[in-house]
Amino acid sequence: MEQAHSLLLNEEACNQLQEHQRAEFVFEWLRFLKKLLPATDRVMPRNLLTSSPGPPTRLLLAQCLALVYRVGDSLTSSLTVDRCNDIIRSKDDSPSFLPTRLAAVACLGVLYEQLGRLLISSFKETMANLLKAMKSAESQGRCEIMLCIERILKGLGVSAVSCHRDIYKAARTCLTDRSMAVRCAATKCLLELQREAVFLWSTELENVATLCFRAFEGSNYDVRVAISKLLGTLLASALEPRQAIAPRPGSKRNSLEEVMELLSSGFLRGGAGFLRASGDMLKGTSSVSRDVRVGITQTCVVFVSILGGVWLENHFSCLVSLLMVWVSHARATQYPADAVSCRCCVSFILRATLGTLLGEKAQIAAAKEICQLISKQKRVVALHEGNMETRVSPADVAASQHVLVCALLELGSLLQDLSSTAAPLLQDTSIGMLDTVISVLLHPSASARLAAAWCLRCVAVGMPAQGAVLLDRCAERLNALKSCPEAVAGYSAAIAALLGAVQLCPLGVSHSKGKMVMTLAEDLLRSATQNSRISIQRTQGGWLLPSALSTLGPTVMEHHLPRLLLLWKCAFPLSVKDVENDLRRGDSFTWQVTLEGRAGALCAMKSLVVHCKDLLTDDVISLDLFCLKLKGLPSLIKSYGNQIKNAATVFRLRVYEILTMLQPKRYEESFGTVLKLLLNDLTGPEITACAELNLLPSLCYSQDLALLGPGLHDVDQHYIEEQLHGGGSGGGTLEYDPFIIFEKQQEVPTPLPPASALTAAAVQLFGVIFPHLGIQQKAQILEQFCEFVRQLKGSRQQTVQIHVAAAFCCTLKYLASSRRELGSEEVQRPALSLLLGALEGSNPLLRCMAAEGLARLVQVLNDPNFTVSITLMSFDKLKTARDAITRTGHALALSAVYRYLSGISSPQYLSACVGVLFTLSQDSTSPEVQMWALHALSMVVDLAGPLYHSHLEASFNLVLRLLLSTPHTHVEVQQSLGRCLNALITSMGPDLQGEGAGVCAVRTSCLVGCAVMQDSQDCLVQAQAISCLQQLHMFAPRFVNLASLVPSLCEVLLDYSLLINLCSSYLSLRRAVVACLRQLAQREAVEVSDHTVALVKELPRRDNTQLDVTIKEVGLEGALFSLLDRESDPHLCQDIQETLVHMMSSSAESNLAHWLKLCKDVLSASADSAAAAGVEMQQEEDGDRYDDSSAFHAKSESSGPFNNLRWSTRVFSMECVCRIIAQCENGDTAHFNMALAQEQRLHESADFLVLHLADLIRMAFMAATDHSDQLRLAGLQTLLVIIRKFSNVPEPEFPGHVILEQYQANVGAALRPAFHVDAPPNVTAKACQVCSAWIASGVISDLRDLRRVHQLLASSLAKVQVGREVSNQLYNESTFTMETLAVLKAWAEVYITAVQGSRQRESPGSHLQQQSDEAGTAGPAGAGLLKLVQTDLATLSRLWLAALQDHALLTLPSQYSSQLPSTGGSFYTAETVEQARPHYYSAWATILHATALWLNSTGFIMVDEGPANLSRPVTPTSMGQSTSLSSVKSPEDVYTDRLHLNLGISVEFLCSPHSGDQMENIDSCLQALQALLEVPWPRLKMGNDQALSVELLSILHRLIVTRESPSIQLAVLELVRQIVCAAQEHVKEKRHSAEVDDGAAEKETVPEFGEGRDTGGLVPGKSLVFGALELCLCTLVRKLPQLSPKLAGSPTGWGGHICSLSSTDCRLVTSALAILSELPSICSPEGSVSVLPTVLYLLLGVLREAVKGSVGAESGQLVPGILQALRTVLTSPMSRAEKSRGAWAELLRCALHTLLDSWHTDKIEPGVDEVTMLTSLTIFVLYASAEVTTVEPLQTCCIQTFRASLESKDPVVLSRSYQLLVSLFQGPAPVARPFILALGGCLVSQLQEVEKSRPQGPAELQAVQDAVRALEALVFAAEETHRPQLVAVLLPILISLLLDENALASAPAASRSLHESALGDLMRIGPQHSAVFKALMASAPHMKARLEAAVKGNQESMNTKAQTTRVNSKNTPSIQLKINFL
Repeated sequence: MEQAHSLLLNEEACNQLQEHQRAEFVFEWLRFLKKLLPATDRVMPRNLLTSSPGPPTRLLLAQCLALVYRVGDSLTSSLTVDRCNDIIRSKDDSPSFLPTRLAAVACLGVLYEQLGRLLISSFKETMANLLKAMKSAESQGRCEIMLCIERILKGLGVSAVSCHRDIYKAARTCLTDRSMAVRCAATKCLLELQREAVFLWSTELENVATLCFRAFEGSNYDVRVAISKLLGTLLASALEPRQAIAPRPGSKRNSLEEVMELLSSGFLRGGAGFLRASGDMLKGTSSVSRDVRVGITQTCVVFVSILGGVWLENHFSCLVSLLMVWVSHARATQYPADAVSCRCCVSFILRATLGTLLGEKAQIAAAKEICQLISKQKRVVALHEGNMETRVSPADVAASQHVLVCALLELGSLLQDLSSTAAPLLQDTSIGMLDTVISVLLHPSASARLAAAWCLRCVAVGMPAQGAVLLDRCAERLNALKSCPEAVAGYSAAIAALLGAVQLCPLGVSHSKGKMVMTLAEDLLRSATQNSRISIQRTQGGWLLPSALSTLGPTVMEHHLPRLLLLWKCAFPLSVKDVENDLRRGDSFTWQVTLEGRAGALCAMKSLVVHCKDLLTDDVISLDLFCLKLKGLPSLIKSYGNQIKNAATVFRLRVYEILTMLQPKRYEESFGTVLKLLLNDLTGPEITACAELNLLPSLCYSQDLALLGPGLHDVDQHYIEEQLHGGGSGGGTLEYDPFIIFEKQQEVPTPLPPASALTAAAVQLFGVIFPHLGIQQKAQILEQFCEFVRQLKGSRQQTVQIHVAAAFCCTLKYLASSRRELGSEEVQRPALSLLLGALEGSNPLLRCMAAEGLARLVQVLNDPNFTVSITLMSFDKLKTARDAITRTGHALALSAVYRYLSGISSPQYLSACVGVLFTLSQDSTSPEVQMWALHALSMVVDLAGPLYHSHLEASFNLVLRLLLSTPHTHVEVQQSLGRCLNALITSMGPDLQGEGAGVCAVRTSCLVGCAVMQDSQDCLVQAQAISCLQQLHMFAPRFVNLASLVPSLCEVLLDYSLLINLCSSYLSLRRAVVACLRQLAQREAVEVSDHTVALVKELPRRDNTQLDVTIKEVGLEGALFSLLDRESDPHLCQDIQETLVHMMSSSAESNLAHWLKLCKDVLSASADSAAAAGVEMQQEEDGDRYDDSSAFHAKSESSGPFNNLRWSTRVFSMECVCRIIAQCENGDTAHFNMALAQEQRLHESADFLVLHLADLIRMAFMAATDHSDQLRLAGLQTLLVIIRKFSNVPEPEFPGHVILEQYQANVGAALRPAFHVDAPPNVTAKACQVCSAWIASGVISDLRDLRRVHQLLASSLAKVQVGREVSNQLYNESTFTMETLAVLKAWAEVYITAVQGSRQRESPGSHLQQQSDEAGTAGPAGAGLLKLVQTDLATLSRLWLAALQDHALLTLPSQYSSQLPSTGGSFYTAETVEQARPHYYSAWATILHATALWLNSTGFIMVDEGPANLSRPVTPTSMGQSTSLSSVKSPEDVYTDRLHLNLGISVEFLCSPHSGDQMENIDSCLQALQALLEVPWPRLKMGNDQALSVELLSILHRLIVTRESPSIQLAVLELVRQIVCAAQEHVKEKRHSAEVDDGAAEKETVPEFGEGRDTGGLVPGKSLVFGALELCLCTLVRKLPQLSPKLAGSPTGWGGHICSLSSTDCRLVTSALAILSELPSICSPEGSVSVLPTVLYLLLGVLREAVKGSVGAESGQLVPGILQALRTVLTSPMSRAEKSRGAWAELLRCALHTLLDSWHTDKIEPGVDEVTMLTSLTIFVLYASAEVTTVEPLQTCCIQTFRASLESKDPVVLSRSYQLLVSLFQGPAPVARPFILALGGCLVSQLQEVEKSRPQGPAELQAVQDAVRALEALVFAAEETHRPQLVAVLLPILISLLLDENALASAPAASRSLHESALGDLMRIGPQHSAVFKALMASAPHMKARLEAAVKGNQESMNTKAQTTRVNSKNTPSIQLKINFL
């Protein structure tokens, strides 16, 4: 293929290729040439015309030829035109010449299109030639010529006017051509013609319209779309001409009425001429075909869409009244099916125009208009009813009913779409919308009543607050008008519909409504027999209500089930005898009522089975009785005939439905009866044909349905297109089955007519029952089926065949899913015969189902022989059969069998299969066979996987060859080829990335194939091309050229998004485009965006759509927002949203301003002027007085690139804002730092989120104050995110302030509407969350500002206190729970913040305290906030405790559910337990923490809690008061209950916290427990209850093991410390009281309290000490694994491996050691001896690691904690207790020995911390008893250690050693004496050495000074008698440290300092020991002289200092005298 990439065709290379490769080579060359030509200088054309090019090649050839002339020399172009004309004129009619002629036609078209008026001279001749050729051309030729003329018209424009009439005549004949492709081509031609040919939409308009109506007849979907576009465009032009027309005499502009009259004539009379129509009218057979009606409907939508939304807004009133003429006209509604069909058409027009073209404001206006129309229609009927003489005629009722149905259904859709934004509409009293709709419930027609009920349901879905109001109103009216049949039927339907709406409303409805509805139902059913006039209505209504009630779910129905069972018992006969008696009596009317009643009862049963499965037990539904009842049906129908036929049909339908849902075992005995009826309903003489589209698709393989054309759900018009496939019924409608009105769906349900529904139900039930029959019975039934099909003829045979084949396929589906067997040979034979008959049937859908059935039969039998025989039979048939039907069926069967039998994965079978399908695919004589074979091939490729690889190359060649040769008229073959190519690409997968020659060829084939399909005229083929390119991009992204792909995708969007209903008729194409964009955006979002913008700039377009402008202004993302707003397909909308999210995630941070502006524009684009106007934030100067509402002032500005966007799109834009914030959080820190952002912005052109804070707040405000509740929620969520992310960002211009402070008023204004009395509970709950976050954030510093937001919370608290009894129950009771808990949680968060803030302020030296002292005001977290909360604290504490008790009850396991209070809790009702749980779950932890803090603040001392202003006692019965009033609990009991409640909830949660996302809850729990244990009383309780303490410890142990969070681990250890502290206090108290009791007699013996008792044993699981030890060990070993020899993997530990600890780790280790050190004190003496070795081992182990420096740089933080713990252990009272003293001494000696040993072993290692080691030794020596340290050789070792340290060269070590010696010398005499004796001499000699080597630096100076202190301590430690001798040693040493005058001046600073300190010491010590001093001075004159000189020098320096200060003071007089008095 590389050789094709040249400017000239490489003929040599081309001729060497095979025939099929040659076409591909030429196509590839032309593709290359088309790209190359615009950049090439003059080139000369070569002629390829005569080489029989295929359709894609000829188009490409034509484009290249035109490009050559346009770029190169156009002089010779006329020669080419002449050459083409000659080819067209040629008389050669052979098939081989046809491609050349078609290529010539194509070339002419493109040449004229590109060169335009350059070819004007030959235009007439060319046109005449083409039109002449057309008369003799076949369909391909006619199609190509029409397309050619279209291009010529495009190129010449107005210059072609001379031939317009001729072209029009030719197009007229083509418009009704038998080939659909020709019709489409003619339409395109006329569409181009009408741009210049004014006569088409003026004088000829009527003729063109009639012609179009005729063209609609027998049309397919493509034709209808094309013609509707043409006719719609013409009508729009006629109404509002694009160009001025020369006025003719008598002509005037068309009015809307005239234009609609044209459409009406077609809609009501069809496309027939006058004579035929009048003849039909005379015969009375006139009926307009549905094709025409559907076409006209689409035309009307196109017509309105072209005129646009503004036009529609202005002319809606007129348009809707004209449309209503259609449905009220007698001709359109003479048959019920026609009436349903017409209503569908009009409803579609209204939905497609109002739903997509109008903004919210205009939709509200339209809804008012529709409401007035309903009132008018209602008045017509009411007028007649009021005047008794003129009774209302059935014709008037019929006319009004259809108008009402259309109007009400559209009104419902509008209200549901508008949702809560439509609230003002309901409040508008001038139209009284609800009254109007409710009044229709009394209409004589059932369809109008049901439509009104549905409309009310839509109101309830859109505005959930209305649901309960409407329910009450309808129930009240139903009670009042029980005797009116219409009222009973209407109001019961309305109540059912409203109950159905509850499923779509998250806020639900009150449980009391269930009781009300059940009572109504009982009342209706009891009174049904009282008045025969309303028996049927009451019976139907009575059963409709409980059926609808079941949709509320088991929680509601379990309360009403007994009453329902009673009603069922009354509805059915009790025994066989009763059944027989029943049959003997009654007339047709009573039977009708009875059957209605029983059908209703069964429907209620079915509803219960569907919605409340959990409640079903065998005794609930006894089936035998109504199966028995079926026996009598045939005789009843025989007796009463048609009178009860309908009732009997409905009854059978209900029986079948319920039986299908239940286990067949439960009604086995009745199989015979049921089967007889089933066979009759499937094959009997009276059956009506069930629409195959309702029966068969579910039994076909979903992908096979593509063979039947575009799937209904892949087109926008499926709502009306369904009618064309719906058989005779004309689609479904509500009145066919009123019981469907409560089902869960958004759109109006369309149930089938009872007869059709019965067939569908019979097929389903047969599938369930058949597998349970005996072999004989199965064989007999199947034989019977085959016999029926054989005997019958014509349409009846086809109907029966469809029914029985469907029934059997349903059986096979059931068998396959339940793994049951079909049976033996005798069953298999008729089964196979039945399926093969269907496989060769004429109906394509039946063939699809039969192929799937055959495959399932093979799957069920699972017999290799049978499988082989089936496949061989199919192969034989395909070889011998010549008819298309047989070949298509068996081709599909081959792929279906292959799908279900992965067992035949043999390559031979695959090869055979592929060979046959290859052959069939190339049968160009039958496009249908080609299509089916290619589809089957694509299925096989998909299923074969890697096995297919050997066939890939051949398959690619085949697909490409067919793509290049298939005519445009056979689009269905191209669609199958597209599916094939897609499957082949998937099969190749990542191999497509390879570089081998074969892979490159395959890849080129793929790209060529995609290019061919992209150029197709058919949208579905284009969609396939896009899908293939998407697959290619997934597997080999390098080879997909985005520069060409993205523009082609966007062109589709640009063409189609302006008028969705009109141009982009193919939803599947839009889906493919957006799915592809989504994938591209995932990887290359920026490139996609760039290519799009480039495309729009370059695109030359004649019709600029709104979207072009959008893309130019706001890029592709803006266009996607517009598209999202207009689309209604959920799958497509999701893809658009995902595409936007991908684009945002890749470019939002780099292009922040653009994305935020985009979101803001979307949010502002609402039709409501108040919301649409930009909101200008402006704070008033006077900060104290402004009101929240003044924060925003509406400023009118242009609406931006968007207008009239729906609320759902705006909600998505707010979600985008939140995503952007989250994204920035993971990016640069400057996004949340104003100072940094401003600084970086100066240096680089970066953008940061914090700079857009004003916009973010503005957007959140706009959303939070919108009419739409969903948008309000999104706005509040955004505000919450903003507060959380920006609350700590400082304001650089005002230090000490945060940036959010300036937006206080805005936040307040955004929150206020959410606390309005009418606000929905979910909005209020979210606002409470925002409030608490705002207050807790600390942004507000001023108490007055704080009070504003506090008032909002206070108002909600007042609402909670009033309680649920007072509220008017608009929603489910669980919403009260939600709102209450949200309020309590918000208050709890505020209280926690306030308490923590005040604690921070109280802590000494805190930053906050200093701040507030300076400011003189309360800080944000200070006393001010606490004071605000304090006022409500009494109430809050009660409510919190009540909520906690509710939560505690709700967390009980299910086996204790009987213990729950029967009436519910404080904030939930018994019925809403399940709904309430999640609300408690989200709030309990915060409330628990707040409650604990409150209990902490009261100190568990009973205070007067003030009056609880509550309408009911919120403190639950078991708290504060017992169940019997006589026994009131003491305060002690109340507080014990409260403590246990808090502990219980915490323990229950901490036992099983499920996942990591509950870290906040764990944290709250631990903090709550800490707060409780800070107070003495709970500690006392905890100390008394050891089991509780142990339990808590084991839970904390599990928590510390499973949670890595440092904050949680620290909190756990703090809690353990508190528990140990509680135990300590308890033991102390016990010991103290025992001592007091024993008196002073035995003071020495401490009673044995504490763990371990006499034995010293600690029982794991029961011992608190053991639990604490485990927990501490766990913490220590996790941080320092080297402590555990086992973990370290060696007996001696890790051998110096450094395990670096962070500062948090050090805190954890310190905390653990502190706890360890306290443990001995809570043991008995024996117990302490058991624990001590472990404690010492761990202490010394950590000490050793710290000393060795193996914990990293942070060891300095660790040492004080270790030493403190060591000291605590050594001073433990147990070390001195009589019983344990000896053992302790021995153990401590061992510890000391270990310490000394480690000193000696570690000392040789580098980096050892000697100071710490010495300190620990000192602590040992000082605090351990003398028995420990005075023992040899320990004492000697200690002394040697100190001596060694005194010889250290490190001044720091020396200094610390001397300091420690001071402590030792001052210690107890027995301890100090040995050290004094051993080290005194050493100390003295070292000090004497100082005179020789004086200190040089501060460290050395410090060492000498510390040595002096040590010697001084030694002196003072000596006895009085020996002290003078020692002083005599000390004084000379001090004097030796003095310097003489000369040396002092030049001495370094350290020496001078030493001199001064020595002199100071001498001056201090000398006078104390004056005798010794004098004697010394006398004996040593040199010392005396030295001392005197020093004193004198000191005196002089003092005098000098004094003089300088005096001089200074003299120079500056204290009083300034005023001298100049002038």
